[in-house]
Amino acid sequence: MNLLVVKLIRTVSVAVCLIAILSFVLFALNQTSTASGHQQEELSGAKATQTQSSGGGLRHTIDTISEEASSPVDDLSSSQWGERGLRLLFVLLVFGFALGFLARTLRVRA
Repeated sequence: MNLLVVKLIRTVSVAVCLIAILSFVLFALNQTSTASGHQQEELSGAKATQTQSSGGGLRHTIDTISEEASSPVDDLSSSQWGERGLRLLFVLLVFGFALGFLARTLRVRA
C-alpha cells in the first residue's frame, strides 16, 4: 500500500510539472509569435489587443490545470511574463521538489 502511495505521489508530481512547463512554453510561443504585430500596433497608436491563450480545448485544459496548481502565487506580478514565470517556479518547487522529496522519504521508510 505504501509503495502505491509513493508511486502515485511521484506520478502526480511529474505530471503537474510537465503540464506547467508545457503551459509556459505554449505561452512563450504565443507571445513571441504575436510580438511583431503588437509592436506595430503600439507604434501606430492603435489599441492593442490582449493576446491571452488561444482558446483551443487542449490548450485551455493545460492552462487551467497550470493555473489551479499555481493559484497561491496568482497576481503577484504586473507583467504577463513575470506572472507566468512565478507560476512555473512555484509549481516546480512545490510539486517537483517538495512532492519528490516526500515520495523519496516515504519510500525510504517503507
